[in-house]
Amino acid sequence: MRDFLNKLMYKYKSAQSKIQDEKEKKQVLSNSLEKNLGYFKKSFDESADLTIKPVKILNTNAAIVTMEGMINKETFATSVMNPIVYAFSEEKLSSEEKLEYIKSNILTISEQIDVLTFEDAFKLVMSGFALLLFDECKKALAIGVQGFNFRSIAEPETEVMQKGSKEGFVEAIRINLTLIRRRIKNPKLKFEFSSVGESSKTDICLCYINGTVSKKILAELKRRLAKIDLKNVLAAEYLMPYLEEEGDLSFFSGVGYSERPDTVCGKISEGRIAILVDGTPTALIVPYLFVEYFQTIDDYAERPYFATLTRWLKYLSFLISTLLPGLYVALAVFNPEVFPDRLISKIAYAIAGTPFPLMLETLIIHFIYEIMREAGLRLPRPLGHAVSIVGGLVIGETAVNAGLIGAPTLMVVALTAISSYVIPNLYEPTAILRLVFILIGGILGIWGVMLLFSVLIVNICAKSNFGIPFVAPIAPFNFYSMRDVVMRAGWKTLSKKTEDVQNMPH
Repeated sequence: MRDFLNKLMYKYKSAQSKIQDEKEKKQVLSNSLEKNLGYFKKSFDESADLTIKPVKILNTNAAIVTMEGMINKETFATSVMNPIVYAFSEEKLSSEEKLEYIKSNILTISEQIDVLTFEDAFKLVMSGFALLLFDECKKALAIGVQGFNFRSIAEPETEVMQKGSKEGFVEAIRINLTLIRRRIKNPKLKFEFSSVGESSKTDICLCYINGTVSKKILAELKRRLAKIDLKNVLAAEYLMPYLEEEGDLSFFSGVGYSERPDTVCGKISEGRIAILVDGTPTALIVPYLFVEYFQTIDDYAERPYFATLTRWLKYLSFLISTLLPGLYVALAVFNPEVFPDRLISKIAYAIAGTPFPLMLETLIIHFIYEIMREAGLRLPRPLGHAVSIVGGLVIGETAVNAGLIGAPTLMVVALTAISSYVIPNLYEPTAILRLVFILIGGILGIWGVMLLFSVLIVNICAKSNFGIPFVAPIAPFNFYSMRDVVMRAGWKTLSKKTEDVQNMPH
C-alpha cells in the first residue's frame, strides 16, 4: 500500500511539473521592464554568468541581457552598445517603435530575432545572443553576437586517412555547417534547425539536398526526432536508439556516424540526411547501409585495383575478427582431425600444457585484452604506451612461458584483435559477437558456429531502416551497384550514374 501511494504521489508531482513547464513555455514578455528583469533573475536564480546591463536608449529605460562567456565582447561593444547608446531620433516614438527603429536604422548586425516569450528569450540568451528589452514594450530583440571559445579544426583521431582532407568537425555546430557548405556550394543544400532535450535544449541541424533527399525518409526522420523524450542530449550518440526501427534487435546500427566533413558531404550528395548536434564533433547519417562500413575516403583517392584489394581485406578482416576464435575453439575441441598433422600436434601439446579448458582460456585472454584496451583508452597517452608494453610482456611471452596460456590460442586472439581495428566503426558489435561465437563453438562445435552465423546473416538481411534494406544493394541484388561493393571501379565509371537513396527499393 505504501509503495502504491508513493508511485501515485510521484505521478502527481510529474504531472504538476509538466503543467508548470507548459505554463512557462507559453508565458509572454510583460509590458514592464522591471517585471521582465525580475523574472530573468528569478529563473536563473541570480546565476553568476547572467549579465544585465541597464541603459537609457532614446530617453527610454532599457536593458541588455547576456550570458558571460557566450558572447564576443568586442563585437558586442562596437556593433551593439556604442550604436544604441548614442542613437538619436527627432520623432516621438513609442517603445515598440523605438525597438523597430533600433532594429532597422541603428544596428548593422544581420542576425536579429524578435522575441515574444520567455522560453525563446532564455534559449537565445543561452545560445550567445544579446537580448534588448525596452520598458513599456511586450517584445524584445535578440542580437547575434556569439563568441564562445571552441577547439580549433584538426584531423579526427578516430578516422585517420592517408589522402584527402585533414579537417574534422568541432564542437561548435555553426563551424561544422561552414565545413559542409565549403564543400557543397549548391543552393539546394538546406540546413534545418530544431532542438532536442527537455532540459538541455540542444540545437540539432538536419543537412540535406532538396531534390535529392527522399521526402518520405525526411518526414519519418522528423517524426522520430519529435518523439525523443530525453532531458539532456550531450552527445550525438544519445539520438541513435531513437532513429532505429522500433523493436530492432540487431547488433548492427542503421545509423552511421562520422567526424569527417568530406565523408558527410559524400553521403549528403547521395540523398542521405546528416544530423549535426551542437557540442559534439560527430555527425549522424541516415539511412546507413552495411556495405558502407567497409568504405572510406581513401578508397576513392587510390587507384581502383589497390582500392579493390583493400576493400576485400576489410571484408576478410571482419570475418576473421568475428568468426576465427569461435572456429578455432570448435575445431580444436570437437574436430581436431581437420588440422594438418604437424599443426595438430603443436595445438594438442599447447592445450595439454595449460591448466584451463580451451574455451575458458580463449575467453580469459579476450577479457584481459579488453581490459588492456579500456586502460589504454582512458589513461593519459604516456601511461597508455606503458600499459601496452606491460600488457604485451605479461600476456605475451611471460604467460606462455609460465604455461598459463597456449601459444596458438594467443596467436588467434592477437590476429583477431588486429583484424577488428581494420573496421573501427564495427568494433563494438564484433567484440560482442566473437565472445558469443567462442561460447557456441565450445559448447556446440562447428555446427553451432555455422548455425549462429546463419542466424546472424538472416538478421542482417531482415534489417531495414527508414524503409531501406540494410544490406542493399546486395539484397535485393543490384548488379550495377556492385561496381562500388565487390570492387571499386574507376571514377570514369562511377561518375556516369550515381546511386542515391531515392533509387533504392523501399
